[in-house]
Amino acid sequence: MSIRIKLLLSYTGMLVISLLVFILTASLFTIAATGDIHSFRDFYNVHYQLNPLTEQEESIFLELKYLAKNEPDQLQNNQLLQDYDFKLKTVRAGLYVRREDSQVFESHTFNQPELRQHLPLYDLNNNQIRSTFNIGERFYAYAKFDFLYSDGEKGSVFVIRERSPFGEVTRRLFPIIILVLIGLIVIANMLLYRWITRSVVKPLHLLRNSAEHIQEGNLQFSLDLDSRDEIGQLNEAFENMRQRLQESVQLRLQDEENRKELISNISHDLRTPITNIKGYIEGIRDGVADTPEKMDKYVNIIYSKAADLDKLVDELFLYSKLDLRQVPFMYEHVDIVNFLDDCIDELHYVMEEKAIELKWDKRPHQSLQVIADLEKLKRTVLNIIENAQNFMDKQYKFIHVSVQTTATWVTVEIKDNGMGISREDMPHIFERLYRAERSRNSATGGSGLGLAIASQIIAEHGGRIWAESEPGAGTSLFFTLKRTTSL
Repeated sequence: MSIRIKLLLSYTGMLVISLLVFILTASLFTIAATGDIHSFRDFYNVHYQLNPLTEQEESIFLELKYLAKNEPDQLQNNQLLQDYDFKLKTVRAGLYVRREDSQVFESHTFNQPELRQHLPLYDLNNNQIRSTFNIGERFYAYAKFDFLYSDGEKGSVFVIRERSPFGEVTRRLFPIIILVLIGLIVIANMLLYRWITRSVVKPLHLLRNSAEHIQEGNLQFSLDLDSRDEIGQLNEAFENMRQRLQESVQLRLQDEENRKELISNISHDLRTPITNIKGYIEGIRDGVADTPEKMDKYVNIIYSKAADLDKLVDELFLYSKLDLRQVPFMYEHVDIVNFLDDCIDELHYVMEEKAIELKWDKRPHQSLQVIADLEKLKRTVLNIIENAQNFMDKQYKFIHVSVQTTATWVTVEIKDNGMGISREDMPHIFERLYRAERSRNSATGGSGLGLAIASQIIAEHGGRIWAESEPGAGTSLFFTLKRTTSL
C-alpha cells in the first residue's frame, strides 16, 4: 500500500470517525431532549415502575388523587378534566379517566386506539399505583388511583406518559457519554498515529541509520523491510545501492591485490631476462667471450633476451589497454575459414622447425562469415597456438584446428596433444600472468598473458572462450564468434 493511500485512509478515517462521533453526539442530545428512541425498555421497566412521573406530573396526580378520595364525581366534569389534561400536555403527559368499563376522558396526547385494552384491572386497595405497559413498540409509564363514585361504581384516574428509557438514561449519563466519545476520538488518533509511525516514520529512521553506517564506511549490514509502498521501493533501491557499493569496494580491494600481485609478477618476469642480459654483458666486459664465436653467441643471447623483454612489455601494455577498454575495435565481415587458412600457412614453417604438425582437422567446405576485428582475432589465434606449443612433451606433436557452426554462432577449436592442464589449474588459465606449471620460467612457459589477452579480445567480440583438457593427453581450447547470416 502506498504512502499516499495510507495518508488518504488515515485522514478519511479521522474525518469519518469525527463525523460519526458528531452525529452520535447530536443524536444522543436529541434523545436526551425528546426521548424518541424506544429501545432498552425492558431493562428499565423497574425504574419507571418506581418513578413513572416527573415532579410536575406527580404534583398533578396528587391533586387528582385528592379529588378521587374526596369529590369523586368531579372526575366526570369534562371541563375540569380538560384543564388538568392541558397542564399535563405542557409536560408531555396525558390524562385518562374511566368508569367501570366505559371511558370518561382520554387525552389527545396519546393518539392510541388500543389504550383502554392495555390498562390494568381495578384494584381498589391500590396496592400498585405505579407501573408500565406496552402497546406494540410503544412504551408507557403511569400512575393510577382506583376509587368509587358516589353511586358505588368503580372508577380510575390515570396520569400517563410515553417514555423512552434510552432517552432517560442518556439524560443522566450525557456527560459520561461525551467523555467516552472524546476518548474514542483520542484512541482513534493514537491508533492512526501508531500506524503511520510504524509504516512511514520507522522505515525512514532505519534508512537514516543505514545512511549513517555508509557514511562511517560500514557496508556490512542488510536493510530488510517487507514493504511495498514508496518507502519500500526507496529501501529496495537503497539496499541495491549498498550492495553495489559493497561489491565496488570489494572489487577495488581485489583489484588492489591483483595490482600488487601483477607488479610482483612483472618484477619477477622482468628481473630474469634483465639478470641474464647483465650476466652476459659482464662476461663480455670481463673478456670471457674471447673468441668471435663466443662473442656472437653472447650477443645473440642478449638480443634474444631483449626481444623477450620487448614482447613482454608489449603484451603488458596491450593487456592493460584492453583491461581499461582503451583499445578500439574495428569490426568487419570476415570469412573465418579463409582467415584460419592464412594463419595456418603463416605458422606452417615455424611449426615445422619445432616438429609440430599444424593442420586442419575438420575444415568446412563453405564460406562462414563472422563479425570480427581481423587484427585482434589474429592475435587471439596466434596466442592460443603459441601457448599450446610451449607445453608439448611428446615425440609426435600436433595442433589441429576445426570449426563447428550453429544458426548464429561459429565455434573454433584448437586442439593439441601436449601435457594437458590439471583440474586445479583449469579455472585460472585465463588469468593474467598465470602459468599452469609453476616450475617453468618465461623462457619456456611464455609470459602468462597470452590466454588472458585472448579472453579479453573474445569477450569484446561478444563471444566466449573456454578450455577442455585431460592431463597427459592434451588440451582443446574453444572460442565463439557471431555469424553474419543464419544457416
